[in-house]
Amino acid sequence: MLTDAQKLAPTPGTHIQMTYLEALMQAQMEEMDRDERVVLMGEDISVYGGDKLIERFGRNRIWDTPISEGSFTGMGIGAAINGLRPIVDLEFASFAYLASDQIINQASKLRYMTGGQIDIPIVFRCCMFSTGSMAAQHADRPYPLFMNVPGLKIISPTSAADIKGLMKSAIRDGDPVLVFEEKRLWPLKGDVPTDPDHVIPIGKADVKREGKDVTLIAIAGAIRPTMEAVDALAKEGISVEVIDPRTLKPLDHEAFKTSVAKTGRLVIVENGHRVCNVGSEIVAVMAEEAFDLLKRPILRLSAPDIHVPFSPSLEKDFYPTKDHIVAAVRRLL
Repeated sequence: MLTDAQKLAPTPGTHIQMTYLEALMQAQMEEMDRDERVVLMGEDISVYGGDKLIERFGRNRIWDTPISEGSFTGMGIGAAINGLRPIVDLEFASFAYLASDQIINQASKLRYMTGGQIDIPIVFRCCMFSTGSMAAQHADRPYPLFMNVPGLKIISPTSAADIKGLMKSAIRDGDPVLVFEEKRLWPLKGDVPTDPDHVIPIGKADVKREGKDVTLIAIAGAIRPTMEAVDALAKEGISVEVIDPRTLKPLDHEAFKTSVAKTGRLVIVENGHRVCNVGSEIVAVMAEEAFDLLKRPILRLSAPDIHVPFSPSLEKDFYPTKDHIVAAVRRLL
């Protein structure tokens, strides 16, 4: 017998305009409808769009937790071991530091340490803030730290359709998955498939715009100034190919090589600190496996190796801007 949600579901294959945050919430709702083992727990869930989920599924499956990241992350891992499929909302990405012992020493390792006897199907949501004067303790981008941990998958899509499809893949995955969202992307609207089985495979990059002169890989929130820069460069007759990795671990290096084989030039833009970031890993693999494809040295744009300032005037130019990206592309050409 069809549920009320299934009766009201739109026809598969159609699309609807919605924001990034709405698409993320819809992915969670559809997966909770599909699988009663999916539960949601974390901080301030009712504040950031979770009120509709609470109305729909009740407090038995939606748990607003105390501000104790290590505790409720450990509870989520225990729930996953015992057959549930938890989504753990850490709210600020910086709070992942407090939960890192549970994520790194438990979630990432227990399948390996038990010879495959224990599965940890769990999702950790971490939101990154690049505006709003959140200051040093609330504005970090700790995804490189977790990229160094075997056993974890990491996604950071930039469009409404991609966050829906990848979030659903993360919830259905048998491994721990970290989702690094960018708050600046939450209000952006896009066409989103209404099909509840619309999923995007983890590990596949997407070409957001095709070009022939330069390849530009944009990580997470860096996509916004990147697209502004590409539009400006197009008016000068410069054709830039934009790639969104969507997944940070595993990275889709074949997609990067395919693009650089066409353009011969590569710029990587991200808001993470410069030392040991995503760009560092991409550059290392390109140097080892595809050096002969490059006509010019690779350029990386990122935040400097200092803590995020509280001052709005300093924060404004802390991350790569449209002008920084335009200048980098011109330099390569």
